[in-house]
Amino acid sequence: MTELIDRPQLTADLSVGPREALQFVDSSGALRPDAPLDGTQAGKVRALYRDMVLARQFDSEAYNLQRQGELGLWLSCRGQEAAQVGSIRALRDSDHVFPSYREQAAALCRGITPAELLTQWRGTAHGGWDPAEYRFHIYSLVLATQLLHATGYALGVAADRRKNPDLDEIVMCYFGDGAASQGDASEALNWAAVTGAPIVFFCQNNQWAISTPSAAQSRTPLHVRAAGFGLNPTLVDGNDVLAVHAATTAAAERVRAGGPPELIEAVTYRMAGHSTSDDPARYRDNDEVQLWESRDPLARVRRLLDDTGWADENFYVALDSEAAALSTATRSACLSLEPSPLEATFRNTYVEETSALRAEREQFTTWKESFA
Repeated sequence: MTELIDRPQLTADLSVGPREALQFVDSSGALRPDAPLDGTQAGKVRALYRDMVLARQFDSEAYNLQRQGELGLWLSCRGQEAAQVGSIRALRDSDHVFPSYREQAAALCRGITPAELLTQWRGTAHGGWDPAEYRFHIYSLVLATQLLHATGYALGVAADRRKNPDLDEIVMCYFGDGAASQGDASEALNWAAVTGAPIVFFCQNNQWAISTPSAAQSRTPLHVRAAGFGLNPTLVDGNDVLAVHAATTAAAERVRAGGPPELIEAVTYRMAGHSTSDDPARYRDNDEVQLWESRDPLARVRRLLDDTGWADENFYVALDSEAAALSTATRSACLSLEPSPLEATFRNTYVEETSALRAEREQFTTWKESFA
């Protein structure tokens, strides 16, 4: 059930330290002998694979839209689909999630639409969706702020649970290895541990904080640092969707039962640049990228499904059709997004528009209409 992740197995230059990482399916797509999986879970494997395929299709379409000038910026999650899908599918719909800015795979699993995900990047709104509706917060673009937001929200959840013991909501917060270097992250991890907040911190260690490798950010692996704060740590192969799902399920159950906060470090890789304004070829070599290409999370599950016979050709044909339809819907949704009139800014500054803002809005409208 475990495989030793050390410096040679990651890359020649990167390491998260010598520690056993949870792994059920190796990079060749073979089930490990002690993995608690059999044919009875074939449906779950197919469902997770479907989520990952659709997430990559959407991500690729959004990337292309940015390159064509339809989006101002895009931050790809290519290569991190297993970490996101495996973790989000381990939660209950009532659990509240705080993402960073590239959790498209997790967001799609929560039902957030392509239009809602693209709104912010097309510049037609500051957010894009209602966090309360999806139990999924809007993206946080300032590094590590979501850890503090999530911890504060979790303290509110804890207060509600003290009033009503039947409530069992927990919080999960996504962040990257780069964000772990921020002071906000240390404050959040420490305060969550001190207060016993019902939260799971999920770090997608994708090896690079823009152009800074994780090995240059900290001498101590994040999951080891988490134990020092008082959190229960787990290290998992972030490109193994089944291991991620199992690790997150276990962590969520422990927190839900009243245990201390948890931190999961999922070792994965960002295949694209940090964003579409970044050129990763300037700071990482092709051998490293090819190594991680061989660990592609989608190819791994595809090989597992084929080798075990848990999926047939009809499944793949239907999935290809669904992915193509998602591409069409994504492009259509993007091109239909129009910015709100500037008057909306006056109305949305406060929950209720003040008389002063109303006067300013009316003055602006009069000025704008004078050009007509």
